[in-house]
Amino acid sequence: MKYTRLGASGAQVSRIALGTMNFGPVIGAEESFRILNLAVDAGITFIDTADVYGSGRWGDHYGQSEELLGEWMRARGNRDDLVVATKGQGPMGDGPNDRGLSAVHIRAAVDASLRRLGTDRIDLYQMHHIEREVPLDEVLDAFTTLRDQGKIIYLGSSNFAGWNIAQYREHAEARRQLPLVTEQSVYNLAQRTVELEVVPAASHYGMGILPWSPLASGQLGGVLKKADRSRSSDLDALGSRRAQIEEYERFAADNGLDPAELGLAWLLHQPAVTAPVVGPRTEHQLSGAVAALDIALDASQLAELDRIWPGPGGQAPEAYAW
Repeated sequence: MKYTRLGASGAQVSRIALGTMNFGPVIGAEESFRILNLAVDAGITFIDTADVYGSGRWGDHYGQSEELLGEWMRARGNRDDLVVATKGQGPMGDGPNDRGLSAVHIRAAVDASLRRLGTDRIDLYQMHHIEREVPLDEVLDAFTTLRDQGKIIYLGSSNFAGWNIAQYREHAEARRQLPLVTEQSVYNLAQRTVELEVVPAASHYGMGILPWSPLASGQLGGVLKKADRSRSSDLDALGSRRAQIEEYERFAADNGLDPAELGLAWLLHQPAVTAPVVGPRTEHQLSGAVAALDIALDASQLAELDRIWPGPGGQAPEAYAW
């Protein structure tokens, strides 16, 4: 395993983050614990979850993934060996204050996550989405108080625009509030919009990028090779990406690489990326993610991947202006 700093903070994290969105809704407790054990045995120390995982479109049980992670940490007795990240902002009930980033909900959400995780602190607490209706002072004052109380250590954002990152960072610096150290965004070879403004903003402030959906919901994981040719719907779902995926999988095969490992390796070669957040459902998927750390891509290979999966053309405004 390889390690790096969590953005510009002093904390060290593994370069692969284990995502737990599948824990509960997709794989049960026994398999979730098995994946967790294999992950830490492979040296992964960075585990990412969210209060909504297990509820809504992620299942039918509020906080289920946090509960499973907490149960496993208690059984294994390894809480102090891990950097645990969770998120809040999404709906956790039917009440008007059961969602969002009001000071009321922030405090309730953090306390509830602490209970489910069975821990006294959250190492990285992330706002799951930008909140446009609540004043920045209210949001950042609430998180700064929670930091002062020892309930959270670092603060991160998720699904923020570049100007939101700048807005929060500048506001926090001017008022000596808790700053953002990470941004968790959708980022993969097939989805590179964040290179326009999110990546430049995060890099400017020394923040680490935590890519979610690093394999584009499995489309970069060798989907053509795995698809059942008798079910055309498996391939029809690829839509306009079909030709690119064919070329991508051909490139992987020509270079003796697994497509999933190649997709993660490309992200690990991006300077702004701290750790892709992978959500393995099997031991094979987990071992492939770890194997991606050992793949060194040279300039010509990176250029070919740029040709197959062109980004936006650089950062804004040069990408679309002059």
